[in-house]
Amino acid sequence: MSELSQLTPQPLWDIFANICSIPHPSYHEEALATHIVQWAQDKGLFAERDQVGNILIRKPATPGYENRRQVAMQAHLDMVPQKNSDTTHDFTQDPIQPWVDGEWVKARGTTLGADNGIGMASALAVLADDSLEHGPLEVLLTMTEETGMEAAFGLQPGWLQSEILIDSEEEGEIYMGCAGGVDFKTQLLISREAVPAGYHTLRVALTGPKGGYSGSRYSSGARQRQ
Repeated sequence: MSELSQLTPQPLWDIFANICSIPHPSYHEEALATHIVQWAQDKGLFAERDQVGNILIRKPATPGYENRRQVAMQAHLDMVPQKNSDTTHDFTQDPIQPWVDGEWVKARGTTLGADNGIGMASALAVLADDSLEHGPLEVLLTMTEETGMEAAFGLQPGWLQSEILIDSEEEGEIYMGCAGGVDFKTQLLISREAVPAGYHTLRVALTGPKGGYSGSRYSSGARQRQ
């Protein structure tokens, strides 16, 4: 983690490095969730979880800003666990190993989990910075987003107090609105037949291309400025 400690803003990257050190693939976010709640409580912040495990943290307004609209920053706890075929890694036990490649932070042999580790780190860095002047803040961290936003659908009604929720994917941009999504199942009828005599089977693998993600660039790498 020493490479990340040299990046700026240092508080954000220190928090992100800590997130990387705690395994958190989908359905295995409990250790990270417990750590974050304890982190918030140690700072004297309100922190609790709802019936499906989502985390809500509140920070009071800076004196003189109590009349500002309350704002919530939202991110999710889980990450997509993918690794290279030549990499030995147990996502439920082993930490992610980030490293700095020029202006990018990458992981050794696995997905980095910048989706949504950098989102969590950004929100927690705001909470940790007592020099910022702000109105009342909330941070909402949801469980199991990558598998279909399961915990978001189970969010405790009336829990959030904020009028504004921020869930941004691109540096320097804030979206007013929300992307949609849909789950569906389909069935295809197929017929099988025996391989004729004299035929040979082949397995074809296409590996090594760049990853793609319809949401943003943060799935496999996190960009940084030194």
